[in-house]
Amino acid sequence: MFAVHLLSFYFSKLQEDQIKKVDRFLYAMRLSDEQLVDISARFRAEMEKGLSSESNATAAVKMLPTHVLSTPDGSEKGEFLALDLGGSKFKVLQVKVSDNGKRSVEMESETYPIPEEVLYGRSTDLFVHVAESLKQFMQKRHINHNRKPLGFTFSFPCRQSKVDEGVLLSWSKNYKARGVIGTNVVESLRQAINIVGEIDVDVLALVNDTVGTMMTCGYDDQRCEVGVIIGTGTNACYMEEMRHIGLVEGDEGRMCVNTEWGAFGDDGALHDYITDFDREIDAASTNPGKQLFEKMVSGMYMGELVRLILLKMAKKGLLFEGKVSDELRTKGKFQTKYIALIEEYKDGLRNTKDILADLGLSPSADDCVAVQHVCTIVSFRSANLCAATLSAILSRIRQSRKMKSLRVTVGVDGTVYRTHPQYSKRLHKVVRRLVPECHVRFVLSESGSSKGAAMVTAVAQRLAAQRKEIDDTLALFRLGPENLQQVRDKMRVELERGLKKESHSSASVKMLPSFVHRTPDGTERGKFLALDLGGTNFRVLVVKIRNGIRKSVRMYNKIYSIPLEIMQGTGEELFDHIVQCISDFLDYMGMKNTRLPLGFTFSFPCRQTGIDKGSLVSWTKGFKATDCEGHDVVDMLREAVKRRNEFDLDIVAVVNDTVGTMMTCAYEDPKCEIGLIAGTGSNVCYMEDMKNIEMVEGDEGRMCVNTEWGGFGENGCIEDIRTRFDREVDEGSLNSGKQRFEKMTSGMYLGEIVRQILIDLTNRGLLFCGRITEPLKTRGIFETKFLSQIESDRLALLQVRAILQQLGLESTCNDSIIVKEVCGIVARRAAQLCGAGMAAVVDKIRENRGLDHLQITVGVDGTLYKLHPHFSGILKETVKSLAPQCDVEFVLSEDGSGKGAALITAVARGQK
Repeated sequence: MFAVHLLSFYFSKLQEDQIKKVDRFLYAMRLSDEQLVDISARFRAEMEKGLSSESNATAAVKMLPTHVLSTPDGSEKGEFLALDLGGSKFKVLQVKVSDNGKRSVEMESETYPIPEEVLYGRSTDLFVHVAESLKQFMQKRHINHNRKPLGFTFSFPCRQSKVDEGVLLSWSKNYKARGVIGTNVVESLRQAINIVGEIDVDVLALVNDTVGTMMTCGYDDQRCEVGVIIGTGTNACYMEEMRHIGLVEGDEGRMCVNTEWGAFGDDGALHDYITDFDREIDAASTNPGKQLFEKMVSGMYMGELVRLILLKMAKKGLLFEGKVSDELRTKGKFQTKYIALIEEYKDGLRNTKDILADLGLSPSADDCVAVQHVCTIVSFRSANLCAATLSAILSRIRQSRKMKSLRVTVGVDGTVYRTHPQYSKRLHKVVRRLVPECHVRFVLSESGSSKGAAMVTAVAQRLAAQRKEIDDTLALFRLGPENLQQVRDKMRVELERGLKKESHSSASVKMLPSFVHRTPDGTERGKFLALDLGGTNFRVLVVKIRNGIRKSVRMYNKIYSIPLEIMQGTGEELFDHIVQCISDFLDYMGMKNTRLPLGFTFSFPCRQTGIDKGSLVSWTKGFKATDCEGHDVVDMLREAVKRRNEFDLDIVAVVNDTVGTMMTCAYEDPKCEIGLIAGTGSNVCYMEDMKNIEMVEGDEGRMCVNTEWGGFGENGCIEDIRTRFDREVDEGSLNSGKQRFEKMTSGMYLGEIVRQILIDLTNRGLLFCGRITEPLKTRGIFETKFLSQIESDRLALLQVRAILQQLGLESTCNDSIIVKEVCGIVARRAAQLCGAGMAAVVDKIRENRGLDHLQITVGVDGTLYKLHPHFSGILKETVKSLAPQCDVEFVLSEDGSGKGAALITAVARGQK
């Protein structure tokens, strides 16, 4: 018994000594976690260089855009062909993808050899050979009767400008065909298909094998956004944010980037980690100085690396008693597959002895232990290096998406990863140690990159079909120059009709006289009370106006809410609530006994017969108080004051908010003769010549006309540009059939238009995987402020996803892009329509005054104009193109229509 223990101790001691000996010899190949973190940081820096358009040309890691914009979502279907070219053989496949609820993929494939004379021959020979094999495959399976989409897996670095185009940058893996580098390989394949004839295919996508691996695994696991190959060669790809890819236009969404990480270190970035053995491998290769990382990691070189180490150790007398066989001296004799056999858990040492014997060596037991440890160090270094670079990719994805933790799947393929007994476990363990904030799942690609080529083709086909459907839907909102000119001309007709006695009653643009005859001239002074009612808030103000050298306006105000039950209750309840708010404000200011002249901003269409008389034409903006329409709002306010019997009001003027906005801006800019509101509602006023206003007596001077253009189209004149979504929004509103122009242009309705479009696209399976949540069914849930938020931020997709999550919608990156596009097109149309209407107004003013050229200022207020990042720019651009003889400046009203009410009151006092 003692003898057995002694023998066991001796053998373990022998193993320990051999391992220490190898460790000392290969010290430089053993990498600590600290070194791996350093390598990861260096690779991250190389990725940045490759992604930047400024440094890509000199970057070693090329970060090639693939123009693959999405991973599979499970809805892909159809029959596809795939070609897989990347080794000494190539494969042709027929792939049937089904989404009949089972999401199955059926594949048939055949492998064809590539003769050496083709590998080293001309470009035409290579692609004709591929095309002939494809034809043979199709004829054998009788699948040449209708056109088939085809994906082409081409496992060499290519620069792509679109998904079906790729210019070969360099050959690798012993390929040397002449005349291919620098040419579009898809075009070469298409030409060869034409030469061979009788092949009815449509080459839709060119795919790197790494991308194919990601897409293959992505079909079964939608979290798969990284692909890694560790085989004969090594490479990785991942889904990068478009805004970071300098070589491609566009900031929205993601695109798969083929890192070509095999070239990491070609610029010296790994110089202190490259050993003498690596330098010897590189010097003897067909591409010295290139693919240095690949030469430290991949199956093409690992066996040769072990051979060189064993040879050098033997020559130093550290192995095989210093004896060397001819086979050990021969390049390529020690194959990478031997490493996997040698590192087998149970039979490793026996396999080692057999392999070394086949190489003409007579190893001792301690030689076998040492050789096994050499193989372990070489393969472990390979796994460590891949873990370091992969952890850089995962960290980048997490940080780009601003996530505390990332849940992601990595699709992996390659003979080293597949066949080596320890490799995958080592890689997984080190990656998880280096990036603990990333929850990584590794999935082995069962069907290789060939299925991935079919998947890329299927995704490209799905996206193209979806894109067409989405484009067709959004085309309804795209207004060309001709559409906008027609809107301008029809608006002009309605402006004229609204001014004339005979057509006023049937005009959709009511052109209501405001009895404001001039804008401020700077002589206004005094202390005024102002009321501002136009939405769910009601504001009471005291406004002090000073004139002279240092003219100024000072305001004190308080805001009160108008509850929904008051907005939609009785008129008496509404005006009693208003008077209660006024009473509270006068108490707050200590002014209960002060009777100031008052201006009442009332932002609803009123028919005025004087500056202080205004009958409500119709409610808008969600108000529905009864017994108000057709009644004088000033009288209703006076009656409510009497009912309270606490104070009296000197009501001098009733004012529309648009007129108030114009007067506010005109106080600073005498050229301001137009007011525009682009907010919850939409409206315009302007100074019209009295002789054109047939509803009011007198031909001298001018008067501000409140156009109430929100009603434009109520007579059906713009039905040609109203969409089914506009009609749905209209039918669901409180005033169906009314305010049609406002419902296409104002903040109260734009969010609802977007919601209707999103429901339509979801019902058709183009968004959110066809799933509609209960919140999305709720009217008004998609607020117009979301449009501004979604289009404001450079990181808008994060903003979109956050908003959609509030609505219970889990969105993909593509969903977010589509939602952003919908928001953009709805807001753009609104701004264009406002611009077309404004062009009609300014051109009318110019013609009224007999001018060849008009210079005029528009005072603007409203949240849509103020907050939306593009609305104002599109509005100005539209006015400029449709009214080229007018120089129109837009000035934002900083103080709102309350100040305007006070100024109108001051002007009215001056007129009296």
